[in-house]
Amino acid sequence: MMRTMEFRAMNTDILLAAEGEQATEGMQIAKTFIDDCEQRFSRFLPDSELSQLNHSVGGWTHVSNDLLEMLHISMSYYFETKGIFDPSILTDLKWMGYVRSMDEIREGGATLPPHASERTHRPAFHEMTFNLTDSRVRLPRNMEVDLGGIAKGWIVEKAAYLLNTYSNACGVSAGGDMFFIGHPSNGMDWDVSLEDPRDPTRTLCQLHIGSGAVTTSSVMKRTWRQGEKPRHHLIDPRTGESAKTDWLSVTLISPDII
Repeated sequence: MMRTMEFRAMNTDILLAAEGEQATEGMQIAKTFIDDCEQRFSRFLPDSELSQLNHSVGGWTHVSNDLLEMLHISMSYYFETKGIFDPSILTDLKWMGYVRSMDEIREGGATLPPHASERTHRPAFHEMTFNLTDSRVRLPRNMEVDLGGIAKGWIVEKAAYLLNTYSNACGVSAGGDMFFIGHPSNGMDWDVSLEDPRDPTRTLCQLHIGSGAVTTSSVMKRTWRQGEKPRHHLIDPRTGESAKTDWLSVTLISPDII
């Protein structure tokens, strides 16, 4: 029998699913892992490891192997996409009022932008340097990192493999990031409904997925207004503004999330 657990973390709804006698124990351990990762890697928590790195003001900072891994992966994607994937856009997100969690922004609104003359130049992401031997990272002055979606994907995949040690068929879903291992005992694939980005109550299509990842990103989900200007969280690093695109939502199916 497939068992499930739902909870709120990382400003999104989390769903765990697993079969087997140890499914409940495994889901509780996976939940603890997800909750712990949020405390460590959220930019909205001042005591998180990521916040401490962002406040390191140009000096070398010791980081955990987990954070070092995410930053190293991020750098490889930065070069692979020629800078389109760029975690150093945090200063741009803050400029557009995304200074609190999305749950808080939806309740209280976003801050207005400061005066244009106060906007500071941010260094290029490749100016971040690593010392892999000593697990140290140095951010140049005026750089702040938001791992955002890549951290969520990393957490989802790690949580799924952790849950897999208790269940041969399991899945983890966190907003637009899903990862499945094995097949349900009924012999069917995992069913994933793709919602209409214009109307979340309407399903566009049903996917039938084996082991692997399904990831979706949309300009319609994490949105807010800054004064009279509409904003969304997908930043074009070439402009420092919310990306202007004809695509409302994009879904990828892949063996891995990251």
